[in-house]
This record gives sequence, structure tokens and C-alpha cells, in this order.
Amino acid sequence: MKAIILNKNNQLEEAFVEQPIPKSNELLIKIIASGFNPIDYQMLENELERKLISSPILGREFSGIVIEKGENVKEFNLGDEVFCGSGSMGSNGSYAEYISVPEEIVALKPKNISFEEATGLPSAGLTALQIYNRLNLNTTNNILVSGASGGVGSFLIKLLIMNKKQNIVATVGNAESKSHLNNIGLNDSQIIDYNSTNFIKNLLRANNNSPFDIGIDLVGNKMSEIIAETLKTNGIYVDVTALTTTNSRENLFNNGNSIINISNYAYSSIKDYAYYKKGLEKITELLEKKSITPPNYINIGQLSLESILSAHELLKNNLTKGNKLIMKHE
Repeated sequence: MKAIILNKNNQLEEAFVEQPIPKSNELLIKIIASGFNPIDYQMLENELERKLISSPILGREFSGIVIEKGENVKEFNLGDEVFCGSGSMGSNGSYAEYISVPEEIVALKPKNISFEEATGLPSAGLTALQIYNRLNLNTTNNILVSGASGGVGSFLIKLLIMNKKQNIVATVGNAESKSHLNNIGLNDSQIIDYNSTNFIKNLLRANNNSPFDIGIDLVGNKMSEIIAETLKTNGIYVDVTALTTTNSRENLFNNGNSIINISNYAYSSIKDYAYYKKGLEKITELLEKKSITPPNYINIGQLSLESILSAHELLKNNLTKGNKLIMKHE
């Protein structure tokens, strides 16, 4: 099958590899579309993320059709339309024509959305659900979300609004991202451009000139310092990137801030595969009830090295403008 693999020089290249054979508990899925996430390029550049590579074929989420199943598979049939997150359960990644994954991490695609929309859901949706569930928010909490127009941020903002959490301030970097958050349900006063002068003052002003109870960092690096500076004493810093700086860690410690590390890897490391299936089924429920809407997406091309490199570049430079990046496989 055609695949994009990571070679011995840590470079991506096009290749033809053997089609995977499903184990007794696995599904062989023909991939219709796959999605892109920051971790995809971070695995090529970041030593911490590189340690998590389990296959030379990268890519972490997809939608597709079941074409073969192992003898012990019980919940799926040939022809089922499914979606899934992958990459940390020992499977090959989604930069390929086919993928074989345990049925325990797969869910039926929501009936009312397309393959393209579904492929943008697993990683962002599971991450946003974990953030929301672990925070155990009340109606009075005020929340700062950096990188709010991205895949995780967009899904999280939808969850917050759906559950009537109104005290939200979000950061963006361009007019298109601001418009995207307006469309989700935030008003202009809740959206702060990180390129603006007096950025920190503008953030605090949007929160009634008060520090925040909770800072959710979807960007890291310099933004981790901004969030640390705008949190109240004993506030909560939610780290989704593992890209804090020495200055931000010092500030968080000195202010007695709690840190919540968000990682979907945690559940695969203890083989709690039910976490993934339950999360995907919850996402399906929300979409089919129309409690939330599917992500906006841009199809950047067919399965190819060119498409993948283009997607990585757009992600690195924060040029997605509120859209999920996907790649078609047929």
C-alpha cells in the first residue's frame, strides 16, 4: 500500500509498504480521510514527542470503512463507517491507504456528518473532553483559553458554551480566527488579539481587570509565560503542550498554581482503551443531537508527501484560521 513513512534520517518520504493484517481483535480500515495535529510535526522536531513514535507511519486520526476484521471482533461489521484516533496503541499511523487498529478504540462515524468532518474530531475532541471533565467547572469560574481557534480550542469553546459557562476569554492572532470564534458564540469583548499592544492588560481588562481562575494553554512557549502572569494566586494552569518555559514554571510555582497535564497517552500507557471509545461515542452523541457542530475543515490535497509537508507548515505557523486540516485518501 502507499504510505508516507519516517526514514532513518528522521525525514518523511513516500513509500510502498505491506498492507497490515488485522489481529484477532482488530479492524482493517480503508482510510477515506485523515487529519493533522500539531503533534504530527512535533514528533519530527521535539525530543519528548519523538519518544512516542510507535510506527514509521505517522498520523493520528482518520475516518474510513471497515473492510476486514479479526475473528474475535464483536461490535463491527464489514462496510461500517468509522472514525478513530491512533498512533499510540501499537498500530501504524494514518498517513497510509489502510490501517489496522483494535476495535476497542474505534467508534461508528456520526450519521449526520461527512467523512471529512469526522476525521477532524478524534484528537481534538478527546483532548477537549478531557480538559472539560478534569476541570469540574462551576458557573463562576473565569477561564482564559490560548490558541482558542484551533481544533482543541474550538471544540472546548463549544463544550463550555453548551454547558452554559460564560466567563471565557480567548486569544487569537488574526481576523479570520476572531470571526471563527464569533461564529461559535464568543463576542468581541471576549476575544483578544495576541499581537495587540498591552496584550496582558487587555486580557485582564476582558476579565473585569482581575486575574483568571483557570488558564488553558494550547500554545505553549511564550504564551505559557503570559498565562502564568495572568493567573490568580492558587489558580489552575492547564498544560496541553508540554512547552512551558523556565520563566513560566518559576512563576507558576511562586504563585502556588496547580498544574493539570492533559495527555491522551496516559490512557494507552495503562491500556485503558475504553477511554477512547467512550470519548468518541460521547462526541458522536453530541453531534447527532446537534448539541455541537462539526469542525470547519480545509482539504489540503490527496495522500502525498506534498500534502503532509504543507499541512505541517500551516500548523507550525498558526495559519489554519480556525479550520481543521485534512487529507483525502481517494
